[in-house]
Amino acid sequence: MNSYKIIKFFLKPIFKILYRPTILNIENIPDEIAFIFAGNHKNAFDPLLVSLSTKRTVRFLAKKELLEGKARLFFKALKVIPIDRTKKNKEATNTAIEILKSGGIISLFPEGTRNKTNNILLPFKFGAVSMAQKTNVPIVPFAITGEYKAFRKGIRIEFGEPFLVGDMELPQANAYLMKKVEDLIRKNIK
Repeated sequence: MNSYKIIKFFLKPIFKILYRPTILNIENIPDEIAFIFAGNHKNAFDPLLVSLSTKRTVRFLAKKELLEGKARLFFKALKVIPIDRTKKNKEATNTAIEILKSGGIISLFPEGTRNKTNNILLPFKFGAVSMAQKTNVPIVPFAITGEYKAFRKGIRIEFGEPFLVGDMELPQANAYLMKKVEDLIRKNIK
């Protein structure tokens, strides 16, 4: 068993007991094909919630600082793909594309950082739609709503229907993805 599966094996029951997440529309998560998870980002626990929603291994693109701090061994064990948010990331993008081409799953947060504003979403960066177009894999949009409160229900994740970018222009595809995520958020805000 690899380090990712070991960590997931131990974290899943703890996370479920601690935060009691509501997971909606997991039938929209493909069982065998490559795809990209793309959704909003509000809390440091969001990647765990996404990865615990599927039995498959999910590789995350995340800021390189996570692999430099005290928790670097944890993030390395999870096989996080580091992104330098100050420049283009050809190496990280190529790694993600290779994972997708070999049937894997990539997850990213197109906002590029946690949203600490009152806006529903920050503007989306083009990474998700660009990789989806280059690899012809679907994007599974998701929305995380509610709060991570210990021993209380409140956090929710809903997965939208997968879609292909196909021949869409990247700005059009990005706007479409952002609208799908926003619609899921609005549907789940209480």
